[in-house]
Amino acid sequence: MSDALVLVRREGAVAHLTLNRPDRLNSFTLAMLGELSAALSDLDGDDDVRAVVLTGAGRGFCAGQDLTDHEAVDDSRAIRSVVERHYNPVVRQIRALRQPVIAAVNGVAAGAGCSLALSCDIAVAAASAKFVNAFVNIGLIPDSGGTYFLPRLVGQARALGLALLGEPIEAQKAVEWGLIWKAVPDAGLAGEVDALARRLAELPTAAIALIKEAINLSGHHSLEQQLATEAELQARAAETEDYQEGRAAFLAKRKPRFIGR
Repeated sequence: MSDALVLVRREGAVAHLTLNRPDRLNSFTLAMLGELSAALSDLDGDDDVRAVVLTGAGRGFCAGQDLTDHEAVDDSRAIRSVVERHYNPVVRQIRALRQPVIAAVNGVAAGAGCSLALSCDIAVAAASAKFVNAFVNIGLIPDSGGTYFLPRLVGQARALGLALLGEPIEAQKAVEWGLIWKAVPDAGLAGEVDALARRLAELPTAAIALIKEAINLSGHHSLEQQLATEAELQARAAETEDYQEGRAAFLAKRKPRFIGR
């Protein structure tokens, strides 16, 4: 196994990022967060990458912060610094990445690992996977976007239940509650995610980036603001080569061949 804390693998137009501390259920250290941020930065400027998959090595997705990483957790000043300087930038990178990001949740996603999975554009989980907002169990609050994503995905009542009780929620219930996109049999997770990533990579990348931008802004906008945003972003989408191809293919009744521009 590589010494890298985040493995990067390319398959055609799809980039796979794998959190690589399987002996610690891929719990975060400052070094791992740094490698993840660097990998995301590289992908953001890579026109050949049109979809991203984020997963964990071994039997877990990510168990959150490694509490033995003393530099990150020993006092309130350290904790504030690691949240502001390491976790928050990674969440912002994922949300701003122009490529769609799929979380392939292969096992437990706890604490910041749960927040990380929810920050992705689409989350697909193995049936045995669990999502745990475990912060309350050590006297902390959900961070890394946890208090932002939870109520928007499942509503305030369920968000409070998950955050206050710190109880695990199984993958199928996570689907039923709207927390994630899909749960699949454990053995079928890799194939399901690979097929989804390839499908996304064949879609108009510029339009996907603008869809992400519009939906991310909608949580802060009034209806009038969002209508104006849609008009602006739609005009930008209409300037792309992919729009011309999509329109031509529709009129010719053929499958479009998008190039991502």
